[in-house]
Amino acid sequence: QVQLQESGPGLVKPSQTLSLTCTVSGGSITALRYYWSWVRQPPGKGLEWIGYISYLENTYYSPSLKSRTSISRNTSNNHFSLQLSSMTPEDTAVYYCDRLSGSSWTYDYWGQGTQVTVSS
Repeated sequence: QVQLQESGPGLVKPSQTLSLTCTVSGGSITALRYYWSWVRQPPGKGLEWIGYISYLENTYYSPSLKSRTSISRNTSNNHFSLQLSSMTPEDTAVYYCDRLSGSSWTYDYWGQGTQVTVSS
């Protein structure tokens, strides 16, 4: 059973950079044909995809967030991380990490989510 757990600060000041980590257990982030992604849900709105890092360490980001986004991984610790710069109150959301299967092209495992609030 694969498990994902997000961690990071719950409160970020405007203009700061958000750093979140997703620790994966029960499966390797280098396993073939899996894509490890970040998604967020602002209050009262739908899910917004942020980007992913693949099993080959390729990255792909949402065009609307690309200039502020960086996703990286640490294979020794089996985790991947999100950095989102120049945070504004509009970035307030619940942030989720998840796994996308390249075989079925479905998200098969999700973290529980972590609330991030941007406020001074």
